[in-house]
Amino acid sequence: MVGVHALHLLRKDLGVGPRSPIFLYAIALPVILTLLIRVVFGSLFDPAPRLGIVDEGDSQIVRNARDIDGVQVKFPESAAILKQMVENNDLDAGLVLPSGFDGALQAGQMPNVQFFFGGQSLASNRVVLGVTMIDLIREVAGSPAPIEVETVTVGDGESVPLVSRLLPLIVLMAVLIAGALTPATSLVEEKEKRTLTALLVTPTRLGDVLLGKGALGFILAMATGTVTLALNGALGTNTAALLLVLVLATLMAAEVGLMLGSFAKDTKALYTIWKSGAIVLLAPVIFFIWPNLPQWIAKVFPTYYFLSPLFDIAIHGAGLADVWVELAIGFAICAVFLLGVAALGRRMEATLAAA
Repeated sequence: MVGVHALHLLRKDLGVGPRSPIFLYAIALPVILTLLIRVVFGSLFDPAPRLGIVDEGDSQIVRNARDIDGVQVKFPESAAILKQMVENNDLDAGLVLPSGFDGALQAGQMPNVQFFFGGQSLASNRVVLGVTMIDLIREVAGSPAPIEVETVTVGDGESVPLVSRLLPLIVLMAVLIAGALTPATSLVEEKEKRTLTALLVTPTRLGDVLLGKGALGFILAMATGTVTLALNGALGTNTAALLLVLVLATLMAAEVGLMLGSFAKDTKALYTIWKSGAIVLLAPVIFFIWPNLPQWIAKVFPTYYFLSPLFDIAIHGAGLADVWVELAIGFAICAVFLLGVAALGRRMEATLAAA
């Protein structure tokens, strides 16, 4: 009978949900965040290709490069400095022109040119700079460039664009608002209006209430999480694996919401706890936005264990075999949280009975 009563409560909450600002906010949040980050921040933080040129002679290419639109061109003092700037990701690529380059080029010879690509440069920037370099050389040669280009990649592996690194933040916000804050708010409002006390004198038990509120958060978070992944073009990467990660995320969020709702005595207390506690839940996203930070710190926070698999699958194309350890730890954390839900639920029931 527990499932029947919980189902009735779930239907009631879904029916009155659209009247709640939190419910509507949870639905609108994925769209708002995606538009904000994709449209505004995506355009602001995707820099123009950055090219460095070291001229060991007096090449016309240097003068022509100053007039290039859409490319940032710098002129380091030496090839060693140029290479260091590329390694440090201060430049996407670097070109070293040997002495007598123009004369050799116009004589039809094949001078050797060093062209460094940064390991952290975007693939799109590499294409742009490669084409730009060829065009510059053709202007001097007056014909297809008779050169031999030596391409050297320096620095770490290719970096992930900022917009992609923000995906964990978007998904986490969508899941937490829908899966945790929505059922917590609903549960606290039931206590404030004393409808929870009235429910508990009927055949409906506290387990029914917690199950119904948890199901509300789970369903809403699965919906908003799926929409968020779809809007960000990540859902088609490995759909089955991503949905499993999303199940873990929504389960954890729903349990957090039930614990918050059981513990908080009123709405004011709930939002006070949420403002401080959300820092712990959101902390791991910092380590995806700035991957050079010590990654072991992120593993201290529970939400890391679904954010990391989600990021690896959606961005790096990993499979379940690559992320099963994090997922196993995440589900173990959910089992511990379930004990917390039960303990705080009994505490709340005792408080209501005493009142």
